[in-house]
Amino acid sequence: MIGFPRPRPYPRRMLKRILIALAIVVVAVAAFLFWATRPDIAKLSEQAVTGVVPQLGEARSQDFPTVSIAKPVGWANGAKPIAAAGLNVAPFAGKLDHPRWMYRLPNGDVLVAETNSPPREGGGITGWIMGIMMNRAGAGVPSANRITLLRDTNGDGVADQRSALLEGLNSPSGMALVGDWLYVANTDALVRFPYKAGDTRITAKPEKILDLAGGGNHWARNILASPDGKRIYVAVGSSSNLAENGLDKEGAIYTAETPFDVAKNLDAAKRTRAAILEVVPETKSSRVFAWGLRNPNGMAFEPHTGALWTVVNERDMLGSDMPPDYLTQVDFGTFYGWPWNYWGGYVDKRVTPERPDLREYSKRPDFALGPHTAPLGLAFAADAKLGGQFANGAFVALHGSWNREPPSGYKLVFVPFGDNGFPLKGKKPVDLLTGFLNKDGKTVNGRPVGLITDAGGALLVADDVGNMIWRVSATGAATPAAPAAAPAKK
Repeated sequence: MIGFPRPRPYPRRMLKRILIALAIVVVAVAAFLFWATRPDIAKLSEQAVTGVVPQLGEARSQDFPTVSIAKPVGWANGAKPIAAAGLNVAPFAGKLDHPRWMYRLPNGDVLVAETNSPPREGGGITGWIMGIMMNRAGAGVPSANRITLLRDTNGDGVADQRSALLEGLNSPSGMALVGDWLYVANTDALVRFPYKAGDTRITAKPEKILDLAGGGNHWARNILASPDGKRIYVAVGSSSNLAENGLDKEGAIYTAETPFDVAKNLDAAKRTRAAILEVVPETKSSRVFAWGLRNPNGMAFEPHTGALWTVVNERDMLGSDMPPDYLTQVDFGTFYGWPWNYWGGYVDKRVTPERPDLREYSKRPDFALGPHTAPLGLAFAADAKLGGQFANGAFVALHGSWNREPPSGYKLVFVPFGDNGFPLKGKKPVDLLTGFLNKDGKTVNGRPVGLITDAGGALLVADDVGNMIWRVSATGAATPAAPAAAPAKK
């Protein structure tokens, strides 16, 4: 019987060479991953990248983001934020479920949206990393999908009654009362419910006013009614950081050759993201009011001019110094640069196809709020009574960074304004409420989000990680009077 020759084993010298080569490859890959995932350390202070004319550093494009998320630990043993001199801070309401946004009704009742992101689409490595990040930041809990009514019956500055006004919503955020209608912005639609003064529970089915592009990286939808109640402005963030999933996912306005013509189309708004929309509720018509705003959140009317203002979260992965998040007046028909440009014309070369034709139309924001500070809540000082230093300007809640080293934000600041309705040149944001981020920079007690003033002129601050609403008042200020008895329901 003829046999086949037995395979000859690799000589020891050959095996040794293979093992050395494999070791070199492993070390090279490990070295690359170590280098690629090192955090980008800020070269400028957070405060330097603020103001009407901020100091702008070098944009350092990253393939891997800097990840520096402060771990939530909560407010232990009666701890609370630290208020600026001349101010007091105390709990208004606690034991809430991820409170994000608030609205004050005419009778002084406070509505709070207990809400969170809807279930995120997409799996794989990206979805896995996103889940880890959200859990680490305290944002991984399911959405309560509820609007809770808080009432201070004895006027001591503490909510002593609460009830579930609305349940079964879809990641709700902004609220506005116009006449006998309470408007609510779910992540995917603007809806309204019938409301009567004193209601503590609404069971009516919602009436849809406008479909919205829902979910995505930026899911929260804030709304603001015009003073005459005829229009409602809706802030809709982008679905991505930099349209990396395709410009078409952000709406037709971002793929059109003539986007300003698209903005005039009354049917374009329902498909548009990274924009502020203008809606006429009675006719259910809408249009794009302003666009190129990556993630607008808080909106408010400046009391001297009546102009619309918003805060915006800018793009990621350009390093720890760039670009600044911002506060700006929003003008009708204006383009603010995203995704092609930032801060009035700095070109982001990562975006394809390029649009050099839009650069000259990119409006520069009015006030920089620092890099990656994540501004969300916005309220002007019109009816706040916090003392002369805080009499004219804007309060801004900086939710805090997840991708900067060292961390930025995690506080409430005040931006001084002049009587012309714009921030004062040469002024920096003033810290009004700190202590959310601990001194180690690694743990956080809470994170500020929505802002409103209460009936007594104090400032209410929603804390979605601490599950609290804080009340900031002037030292020695009287507590608000108890609200008048609500009228009987019909």
